[in-house]
Amino acid sequence: MSAGVVPFDFPEPDPSRTAAVFFVGNRLMMDDGVAPAAYDALLEAYDVPDNVQLMDVGCMALDMLGYVDRCDLILTVDAVDGTGDAPGTVYRFEPDAMARHAGPEASLHDLKLVDLFDAASLMGYEAEGFCLGMQVGNPSPSEFCVGLTPECEAALPLLVETVAAELARRGFPLTRKA
Repeated sequence: MSAGVVPFDFPEPDPSRTAAVFFVGNRLMMDDGVAPAAYDALLEAYDVPDNVQLMDVGCMALDMLGYVDRCDLILTVDAVDGTGDAPGTVYRFEPDAMARHAGPEASLHDLKLVDLFDAASLMGYEAEGFCLGMQVGNPSPSEFCVGLTPECEAALPLLVETVAAELARRGFPLTRKA
């Protein structure tokens, strides 16, 4: 192995640990539906183990607090805007990076993962959490519109593979369907 190259060891899966993945967005609002589109593509491409729950949640809500109590890992997939990068760019954020502000790295939704974790912390719940997002091209069309812009549609496989890879890195590997 060449100098400076460090192999990455994936943790062994532990069926006693659980994960939830919240796919946040509105399918009727063009690129705001990027996470629900990723949900569909992930279910089409992968078998999901029993200790991983995938949910197309629409918008984040405080009724998801129970998952913070029951799960070891919470991953949110969402559309982001205001980054200055090209539509279709995929990001990984800690919950605080998408916290309580508009502008770069801001979720398009009112309740963010950091808000959910803040509420959970007040109740004594703890879980690891992070966000995956995609820079959108058109998050709010003038009329309801199902489907993604060409840039986001082309980048959708990258977002799906990023979700699968991040789960595997944390000991929740998915199995690719034949």
